[in-house]
Amino acid sequence: MLLRTCALLPILVASAAPLGAAVWTVDDAVATALRQNPDAQAARHRIEACEAMLAQVNSAWQPQIYLTGGYAQTNNALVGLIFTMYQRNFGPNLNFNRPGWVDDLNATGTLVYNLYSGGQPTARRDAARAGTRAAEQDLRAVQLQLAAEVVKVMLNLRKAREQIAALEAGVKVYAANVANARLRFEAGQMLKADLLSLEVQTARTRELLSSARHAAALAARLFTFVLGSTPTDDPIELAESDPALAGLAIPTTRDFSQRPELRRLQERLRMAESLVVAARGGNRPNVNAYVSGQYDQGWHFGRHAESLQGGITVEFNVFDGGRTNGKVRQAAAELAQVKDELRKTELSLGLEVERARLAHADAQERLRVTTGAVAQAEESAALSRARFEKGALLTAELIGSESRLLETQISRALAAADERIALIDLRRALGLPTLPQL
Repeated sequence: MLLRTCALLPILVASAAPLGAAVWTVDDAVATALRQNPDAQAARHRIEACEAMLAQVNSAWQPQIYLTGGYAQTNNALVGLIFTMYQRNFGPNLNFNRPGWVDDLNATGTLVYNLYSGGQPTARRDAARAGTRAAEQDLRAVQLQLAAEVVKVMLNLRKAREQIAALEAGVKVYAANVANARLRFEAGQMLKADLLSLEVQTARTRELLSSARHAAALAARLFTFVLGSTPTDDPIELAESDPALAGLAIPTTRDFSQRPELRRLQERLRMAESLVVAARGGNRPNVNAYVSGQYDQGWHFGRHAESLQGGITVEFNVFDGGRTNGKVRQAAAELAQVKDELRKTELSLGLEVERARLAHADAQERLRVTTGAVAQAEESAALSRARFEKGALLTAELIGSESRLLETQISRALAAADERIALIDLRRALGLPTLPQL
């Protein structure tokens, strides 16, 4: 039973930075992870990308200004005539068939403003805004998940160290029992088999202690990892009592509507709806107003001129081989896909909440039972030691009593940490923050 209990020693998940000998609290560890963990940084970059996309879409409401220029020489009759007219040098003395080498330096500035494009800019802007909000919810999900993982890693590290303390105490007790048994064996009051049984049990407990120390060292390294920091050999000190952890309230609701994953999909649904509208806008006309100014300079004739032009252009997609209709169908299919994903997520989150609630109820019951069992096991072990010292108790019975005490002490440490971990999982399942400041 003892081996089975210790085999459950958690393989922890996450952990730390150049740490020094500072005493870590939950608040400090979570703040550090949110600041430098790569997952949180990547989520912030996604928001930046969405905001940049929104800025691109908003450019549709701004005038577009184009500047072009160039210099050319030609003896082509038609092009030469055009250059001549640009420079306002047309006259009866011009040989239209052989104008010679005509040059032209051209500079043109054009201002275009979109008056109507089938509602596509507005739809794309709505989609970009929804995408930005979805990215913000993604960051929120990462923050809540990361905070939960940090706290769970700290609890697992504390749990591993409490197991070490319990096993070290067990080793000391067994060592004292072995010393007493050796004296009784030398006095002819105990069989050698009983002495060997105590020594074997002591060795097994030392082996479990070695494994627990290794697991604690791994937990400490994982703590540095989840913080997004570079591992060092500096010791990691955890605060003995942490108000932020002790003050976690048990939720009284099963409402998970605030889960960031759910709200992110809701924003993606709005985004997909807007993209359908934008795709349908491809079948509507595109109307632009423009003003264009032009300057031409020629050195062959030594003339220059300016011109100004303005007006409205209308473009209408009569036939594009089904490309626009294909875009509409694609956008509609993606919208349906998001709806299905949203429905699936709602069902999945409901199941996750129920599992977390039952797991926390089970952890509370385990904590209550093991707390009472520890007191009983301590009293039983004290009585067994006293009887063994007087020679009124068999060695096997003493080993059983000490093993039960060690098991219950470890189980109590595991149950206390597991109750907090289960509570954190329950709060995260409901979309509630692990810490008030999140």
